[in-house]
Amino acid sequence: MKPVLQHSAVLRLLHQAPLLLFAVVLLGFGALSPAFLTVANGVNILVQTASTGILAVGMTFVLLTAGVDLSVGSILFVSAAVGGKLLLSGWPLAGTLPVMVAIGAALGALNAVFITRFAIMAFVVTLATRYFGRGLGLRITETRAMNLPEGMYQLGAAHWLGVPLPVWVFALVGLLAHGVLTRTAFGRHVYAVGADPEAARKAGLYPERVIFAVFVICGGCAAVAGIVTLSQAPAVSPGLGNNREFMAIAAAVLGGTSLFGGRGAVLPGTVLGALLIQTIENGLNILNVNPYLYPIVTSGVILLAVLLDAARCRVLAEAGRRRIFVES
Repeated sequence: MKPVLQHSAVLRLLHQAPLLLFAVVLLGFGALSPAFLTVANGVNILVQTASTGILAVGMTFVLLTAGVDLSVGSILFVSAAVGGKLLLSGWPLAGTLPVMVAIGAALGALNAVFITRFAIMAFVVTLATRYFGRGLGLRITETRAMNLPEGMYQLGAAHWLGVPLPVWVFALVGLLAHGVLTRTAFGRHVYAVGADPEAARKAGLYPERVIFAVFVICGGCAAVAGIVTLSQAPAVSPGLGNNREFMAIAAAVLGGTSLFGGRGAVLPGTVLGALLIQTIENGLNILNVNPYLYPIVTSGVILLAVLLDAARCRVLAEAGRRRIFVES
């Protein structure tokens, strides 16, 4: 029985790893720079996290079904490019934003069609649509930056109850996603399909429908992330959203979502993972670290996320074997 208890303790420690890492990062950067642990910088971190965090929330739905979406950065770019064209042609902001979200959801549905109807691996499909979306976005923008009207900047600069609007959008998306996953039948279906699709099918579920839905949700979240990004820097550049999918995956996995499906949570998991990544980047910026080192740090964060997920899976597998042995 003792080995089972030991595995349980290790598993609890692995589940708390993101929180422990976050505390270490806060204390470390706080000790190195007094400007880091200020209210103003804390708000700045939350604002900077909003876009990546929303992207990671959508990614969490896909990862929970044991899938992956490598096209979210391109979906963000395409929706932003179309939205920018509409705004510059005279469309009102209130009419443009829903169109951007609809485009994101439609591109997510395009991924889902190939995955569910043609049984092609999500990795292959979304890798292809990643490049397709990047090319489409460059065609729409004609590889030139588009400076957007003042209204988009005012959207990002708006405050409610003293809190910036991007933070409210991030909080709303996170709370809605958490509610869907923990309080609805659809949320339970997502976990069931991710844990064992064949068992879910035998239980009367339709895995293809669930997978279709999560990719649509992921695409919609990518478009919302694009809106938040443009509200903070109102210009559509040719490199917008490039490689953002990897940060979204890292944030979700750092927060405890398994790459193998069936385990994970938006709150506090994915949200904390996104905050951790952005806090590290913010701290490096405050310390004036050489920008060329940022990709190295980013790669280290992604590797750490994968290692934590592998460790969690290994401990769970060993604990399961121990439990079977003890019970028999």
